[in-house]
Amino acid sequence: MKLKEKATEKLESELKLLKVSTGLLAGILSVLFIVCIYGLLTKDKGDVFSSLVVVPIALSAILPSQYSSMKKIKEELESRSKL
Repeated sequence: MKLKEKATEKLESELKLLKVSTGLLAGILSVLFIVCIYGLLTKDKGDVFSSLVVVPIALSAILPSQYSSMKKIKEELESRSKL
């Protein structure tokens, strides 16, 4: 469904959900990345940690699409408030 077809309340709830989920995802990915770096620095054999570093890097590709969706919803809400 296009943004223009959705109700304002629905857009506001989607924006709030996107903000929360993006924040949680960024926080979890940051913690995972820090734990992997710590494991690489402190363990003699960092095989597990070196393979786990790829996960937060790969999943961080989701964040720009989340921010893009939030920006589109904000623009739609602003255009509605100007009318």
